[in-house]
Amino acid sequence: MSETLSIINDFKSFSEKFENASRKLSNITDSDVDIATTPKEEKLRSDKTTLYRYKAIADQKIGQPVLIVYGLIGRQSMTDLQENRSLVRNLLAEGIDVYTVDWGEPNRADKWLTIDDYIDGYMDECIDFIREETNYDAINLMGICEGGTFSVSYACLYPEKVHNLLLAITPIDFHADQEENRFDHGLLNVLTRSWDSETIDKLIDANGCMPGELMGYFFQMMTPIRSLTKYNLDLIDVAQNDDSLINFLRMEKWIADRPDHPGEAAKQWFKDYYQENKLIKNEIIVNGQQVNLKKLEMPVLNIFALQDHIIPPDCSSALSRHVGTTDYTEMALNAGHVGLFVSGRSQAILAPGIVNWLMERQ
Repeated sequence: MSETLSIINDFKSFSEKFENASRKLSNITDSDVDIATTPKEEKLRSDKTTLYRYKAIADQKIGQPVLIVYGLIGRQSMTDLQENRSLVRNLLAEGIDVYTVDWGEPNRADKWLTIDDYIDGYMDECIDFIREETNYDAINLMGICEGGTFSVSYACLYPEKVHNLLLAITPIDFHADQEENRFDHGLLNVLTRSWDSETIDKLIDANGCMPGELMGYFFQMMTPIRSLTKYNLDLIDVAQNDDSLINFLRMEKWIADRPDHPGEAAKQWFKDYYQENKLIKNEIIVNGQQVNLKKLEMPVLNIFALQDHIIPPDCSSALSRHVGTTDYTEMALNAGHVGLFVSGRSQAILAPGIVNWLMERQ
């Protein structure tokens, strides 16, 4: 009898939570779920690429500005997802001058853009603009995920323009997951290595790009149980708290807004980097110039997440064995790929750690 009453009470409690969640969700509009709200000013536009400078909110402590370069696979808004857990806002509060690159909305018209165009074209334009605007010969370059790989290549080609190189959740050795040998890590590496060259070409040529929705599906399938339960069981629990619900929806808004990846650049990304692992072998060529990791003679801060299932930590920390600098620092945080930027615990460590590291190298 007591067991039956317990089941009835549990069902009643769940029904009340479900009703409450449904009511709240039906009253929320897109404008209620705001992301990337830190004030910024457009400084440069080149084709679909836009350079922004964030407005200062504290006295400047660090001389050289920081340019944040996110990858083409996601949006740079991850660094400014919510006001109280924003890497951008935390850096500004610490007195850093912050710029960011927005790659815009690539589509079939951008099919022939290559990684070379992004590194030696758009990135170079943005960095030269910042150097001229701020009167610094070299800036602090911070690359995140795929943008970190781009930033490594840029710093190798133009070391005189990079004062300090900061990397976060950046793949360097795309085969290091095989050494780590964790069944729940590096599934994107395993997937891309299973494709043949013809499959990649057909997939991208048919669409003119790598569709953002398809990449999103791949990421969801890396954590299938989590993907199945978060919109029912997890969402019902989260919806009982208004702040938690809005934060949950902010993350979902960012995930749903995954841009398409330009065609030729996607082919290079999957073939040259994921399959052939050319970066760690110093075999990447950008506009006729070799990307040699020994050219990284500036100070390097390499930040990675110990629970990252998309970019396994070994794929990032491999850089330590190949740089040309003796001023190499690692910051390993107990977080996941996205948690590095949205976890309250990580945010308490990340921005202060970056600022302290930069202040020691002004």
